[in-house]
Amino acid sequence: MTNDVGEPFSMAGEWAPIPGCTSSRKMWELSSATVTRFSLSEGTDISAESSPARRLEVVVAGNLLASIPGTPEPLRAPRLSAVSLPADAPVGIGCEDDGCVYLEVSVANGGDMGAFPEAGRVLSLADEVPYREGEVVSKDVVNTDSVKLAVMSFDEGTGLDEHSAPGDAIVLALEGEGLIGYEGAVHRLRAGEAIRFAKGGRHYVKASSRFKMALLLTRE
Repeated sequence: MTNDVGEPFSMAGEWAPIPGCTSSRKMWELSSATVTRFSLSEGTDISAESSPARRLEVVVAGNLLASIPGTPEPLRAPRLSAVSLPADAPVGIGCEDDGCVYLEVSVANGGDMGAFPEAGRVLSLADEVPYREGEVVSKDVVNTDSVKLAVMSFDEGTGLDEHSAPGDAIVLALEGEGLIGYEGAVHRLRAGEAIRFAKGGRHYVKASSRFKMALLLTRE
């Protein structure tokens, strides 16, 4: 990854589509999972292709359209949502309006699947967890031996004490804003912004107001 560790960045800005093109970059290649970034400009698409892996597309900019066998219309996944794709079925990807940017979490079929959303389901990530007074609420969307995607809500005044992660990670703000501390520096993260943590990097989260975020964590 090219983004500096511990520095907030806009995925929509840093990974903006190239006019007339599609582009991709493999971010993490793990033993049973791969995370890849895709950018599709207006008028482009990825032709239907079949994969033996289960895939979750996390949309960070624009509106993604997924054409899945058995659905009369393409599934529409807007910004800060995700769509779960089936294995071993031809799926095409397109976008509305000015293109889209998304992260693909691809998980090999096997015993370490843990939790994975039902194929063909579109998830509004912020709606996956409620707020609860005085509490931090967390829900795993994907949970395997190699990679985890969790959605978390923080009531005003709550947070996570300083700790380190067992692998590289990205935090994506979904709603509100939160204070993210990383190795002595403090950053304010707003919806649509992200920050990357290196394995072992010390960090914390504080919510001065209600805040929701997604955590994509590697475990290798």
